[in-house]
Amino acid sequence: MPRPKKSNQPGKPRNKRDDRPRGKHGRGSSRNDKSKSSKSGTFDIKVKAMANGGYALGLHNKRTTFVPYTIPGETVKVRLVETRSNVDFATGVEMLSASADRVFPQCPHFGPSRCWGCQWQHIDYKAQLLLKQDVLADQLYRIGNFQDRVIEKAMKAVKPSAQQWGYNSHMTFERNVDGHLGLPKVDGRSIQAIETCHILHPDLQTLYDIIEIDFDDMKKLALWRGSGGETMIIITMTSEDAPELTADLPTSVNVILPDNEPVNLVGDSMIYYEVGKRLFRVTAGGYFRANVAQIDNLIAEVLAMLYLSEDDSVLDLYAGVGVFSAFIAQHAGLVTLVESYPPTATDAEENLKDFDNIDIIEGSVESVLPSLIAAGERYEAAVIDPPSRGLSREVLESLVTLNIPKLAYISSDPASLARDAQALCKRGYTLKKVQPFDFAPQTYYIDAVALLEK
Repeated sequence: MPRPKKSNQPGKPRNKRDDRPRGKHGRGSSRNDKSKSSKSGTFDIKVKAMANGGYALGLHNKRTTFVPYTIPGETVKVRLVETRSNVDFATGVEMLSASADRVFPQCPHFGPSRCWGCQWQHIDYKAQLLLKQDVLADQLYRIGNFQDRVIEKAMKAVKPSAQQWGYNSHMTFERNVDGHLGLPKVDGRSIQAIETCHILHPDLQTLYDIIEIDFDDMKKLALWRGSGGETMIIITMTSEDAPELTADLPTSVNVILPDNEPVNLVGDSMIYYEVGKRLFRVTAGGYFRANVAQIDNLIAEVLAMLYLSEDDSVLDLYAGVGVFSAFIAQHAGLVTLVESYPPTATDAEENLKDFDNIDIIEGSVESVLPSLIAAGERYEAAVIDPPSRGLSREVLESLVTLNIPKLAYISSDPASLARDAQALCKRGYTLKKVQPFDFAPQTYYIDAVALLEK
């Protein structure tokens, strides 16, 4: 694959192997896997494809070898750093033949043994989109066992982000052993101290430059910026003792205790985001997509997929602060929203108080769905927006029992999407459409919404 295929439809998934890095930091196996010690010496390798997890891969001595910071089509001199029972990991030593899609990274922290927050800054943005499409199609083929013709018919081109830099309205930094704030390195275990981040909103970079917060029990520090320009600092603690703090910064400060309980220290405990000309309140500790400008496109796609009528009843699962419900309720007869985190469910009540056709249920999806089944509830459609790990077996079985004709499944991980889509299709659904979105330029992360119909 000298260059990604430049078309609106993915080609036949390539490099049919399952042994690839997966997960947040692109590691192939669990941390409990035993690995052999590093070996010295270098060798040349032709990079063949991009794996789910941000690494590119090639073959050396008939073994799959993963190499970060490379691009399919390149030839690289590498050094082996880790070998496992079925795969190897290497680091680049010298570029022998570079891809035409290689660009100069903007960030001074980018590169081997440094920050792994933006894994693809070395790849031209148009090529990033094509690679993400290929990776998603590949996961549907390998993990989902979907046939080529099904994938080619269902898969659409990735919808790009309007901004490729400075798009993150919030970001979480971790504390390293020296007490400095930073982001994970490629090994997934250590933290690279960060001074500047080019995907962080400029206002948050300015805030990051001037804050001086260091508590012994501070585990993480998150910076948030609302649509109106207001900012918030959220400190995650390892102890129950909320620190005392006085601040002369024009920002709110909140802490999250080990039981996930938010405590307000300075200013407000909530922040607001505008989506589709509506404001949504988010309390510290809650979740909201960081690339706010892309959310409008995601909502439009969900509505188009479900094609609702005024008599339809719709389930909104893992619903957060009610973003999808707010727009679905304008087209449906009744929306039932399910959210487990109490402060977020309270936000949803506030955000949706002008609707009289939305029922809000606070509780886990695992516990709520059986009660809906017992009550004999019926739904014409459902929006499912689970965490990256996907759906539990209990939720899958409940969805099948509810026999909902149309599901819009929103995913932030191609592997879990492929697995769950396969499970649903084995139980009577058909994969009709997969629309990928780029919410995180310069990274390997891929968001998508899949339409599954009975």
